Amino acid sequence: QNVRINPSSISFQMWKDIPVPFYLSVHFFEVLNPKEILQGAKPVLSQRGPYVYREYRTKTNITFHDNDTVSYLEYRRLFFQPHLSSGPEDEYVVVPNILMLGAAVMMEKLPNFVKNLMSTALTFLKQEAFMNRTVKEIMWGYDDPLVKAINMIVPGLIPFQGKFGLFIDFNDTNTGLFTVNTGMKNISPLLSTPVPQVNYWRSSQCNMINGTAGEMWPPFMSPTSLEFYSPDACRSLTLVYEQSGRFQGVPTYRFVAPKTLFANGTDYPPNEGFCPCLQSGIQNVSTCRLNAPMFISHPHFYNADPSLVDAVEGLHPSKEQHGLFLDVHPMTGIPMNCSIKLQLNLYIKHVDGIKQTGDIKPVVLPLLWFAESGSIEGSVLKQFYTNLVLLPSVLDYVQYILLGLSVPLIVSAAVLM
Repeated sequence: QNVRINPSSISFQMWKDIPVPFYLSVHFFEVLNPKEILQGAKPVLSQRGPYVYREYRTKTNITFHDNDTVSYLEYRRLFFQPHLSSGPEDEYVVVPNILMLGAAVMMEKLPNFVKNLMSTALTFLKQEAFMNRTVKEIMWGYDDPLVKAINMIVPGLIPFQGKFGLFIDFNDTNTGLFTVNTGMKNISPLLSTPVPQVNYWRSSQCNMINGTAGEMWPPFMSPTSLEFYSPDACRSLTLVYEQSGRFQGVPTYRFVAPKTLFANGTDYPPNEGFCPCLQSGIQNVSTCRLNAPMFISHPHFYNADPSLVDAVEGLHPSKEQHGLFLDVHPMTGIPMNCSIKLQLNLYIKHVDGIKQTGDIKPVVLPLLWFAESGSIEGSVLKQFYTNLVLLPSVLDYVQYILLGLSVPLIVSAAVLM
């Protein structure tokens, strides 16, 4: 009863205004040798960060329907946490000029006169392949005359106007209308949407929206796998059971990403619909990221083709630091502790006709990686532990005591008879 989405259930208020303190931690990859990269050298990177933000999630427009579903919009609001960060938001970091290098690759097959025109505009605007920007600018946006120039020279190449920032759509925004089963009739809070699939990918299987919204799963879970839809990855993700454990005394199942999650279509045919692909371990997300040559992966190319790590200097992939996980209470399907980690990468290369790309060798260049992490704590954890761990244990104990007391009574009654 208490894990159903109903205003009278214990979990409803937790579901509506998530009390778990979530944090977004961002690590940038600073480029140490930008001039040498333009001459064909291997990129040398240095990790900067973390820059940490407290994340608040609230649901609005909550509407219950007659078919055992509820729809809502969920808003994310992020606030910088200086005391948890390695430095302030106004720190400068040398990173690729994402707009310029991304647009160059997108224009590679256009006529030479268009590319020459773009190169002239880049010279006039004093645009270079690498830029020195603050963390705040890269995250939340900056005004760049290049946006207007690109829209003028190649209309529709980048479908946006105004500021450009990698996380500009993350703050004080919603991820679209979600509809989930309440579990009142069928205790299975699976995700459904007005459109049962997205249209980013090349196969119906890859476009399917499977699993939950990532906040809870059906109770009485089996140690196999779980699915959830990730707006950040523009697809449903499947995690697999790794081990049983305990979080603050609460029993959990740990689910992790399988090596096939971002495998290419050659190594794992079901992923063919996410192609065009490069090496295994990265997923092309250009179709849902403004058509830019963007790829997602695990941080530091963990679980990816070794050639991706070897193509740059400064990466040190490890499961402990870069593997994502979800610890879920199997009886209720409620996550107790989680850390979802993803890396954003940009494919860059020399493009004929655009001199600003120099002699850059083709490379998938890491830009940053981030972790969205949270765990149940405080009064919520105490209530959870008391109701779902302590009381059932006490009742089991009392049951055995009563059973033990009943045996002598039964024997005495038999003797008296």
